[in-house]
Amino acid sequence: MTGVRAALLTTGLFLIAGQAPALAAPSDIAATRTYIRANYALVQSAGSHLASARAAYRGVLRRVKATCPGAGANSPQNPQSTQLSNGVIGAMVTAAIHTNLPALGAYVHAAERTRWSNRALTRAVHAYAGKVKTMAALASPDLCGDVKAWVATGFQTLSPRTVSFDQRFVPAWVALGELPPGLAAYERPDERALLQRSGQLEMKLSNFEAGAVESYGELMNTLGVLP
Repeated sequence: MTGVRAALLTTGLFLIAGQAPALAAPSDIAATRTYIRANYALVQSAGSHLASARAAYRGVLRRVKATCPGAGANSPQNPQSTQLSNGVIGAMVTAAIHTNLPALGAYVHAAERTRWSNRALTRAVHAYAGKVKTMAALASPDLCGDVKAWVATGFQTLSPRTVSFDQRFVPAWVALGELPPGLAAYERPDERALLQRSGQLEMKLSNFEAGAVESYGELMNTLGVLP
C-alpha cells in the first residue's frame, strides 16, 4: 500500500510540474509573447544597422580630429575628466543608435504597454524601456565645446551641459536587448527558436560594442583627455 501511495504521489507531482506553464494567466502569456517579439525586432533591426552605426561613431572621431585635436592637452585625471570620458562614450552611443531610431521607438511603445501579474517583471521591463527611451532622446554632446569650456576654467569646472548629459546618459546606458529571467515562467515552447535567435543577436551586438573600444581610445587620445 505504501508503494501505491508513493506512486500516486509521484505521479501527482509530475502532473503538477508538467502543467505548471499552462497555469499561467492568459494575460501573462500574451504579454510575454508581445514582449519577446518586440525585443527580437529591436535586436534584429540593430543587427542589420551595424554598418551605419559603425560609420556614425567613427564620424564622431573624424569631427574631433578635424575640429579640436589636443583640446584637452595636459588636463588632469580626476572626476571631471571621467565625466568628459562619459561624454565621449555617450557621443559614440547616441551617434550609433540614432541611425535606428524607429526600431527603438517601436520597442519602447510595445514594452511600455506590457503588464504581468508579476509586478517585479513589469517594473524590470518598464525600467529598461525607460532607459532605451532616454538614450534615444538624448542629443549627442558637443565634445569639442565641452572640453574647451573645461580648459577655459583652468580645469576647475565643467559646463552645465556636460554635467547634465552625464547625469542623464550614465544611468540610462544599456545594451540593446533585454530578456528578464522572470519571463521564463510564461514562455511557450513555440517561442524558443525566437528566443535563441534573440540571444544570438544580442551576442552579436555585444561584440560590436567591444569593437568600438578602439575608437573610444583614439577619441580620448585625440582630445588629450584622460578617463
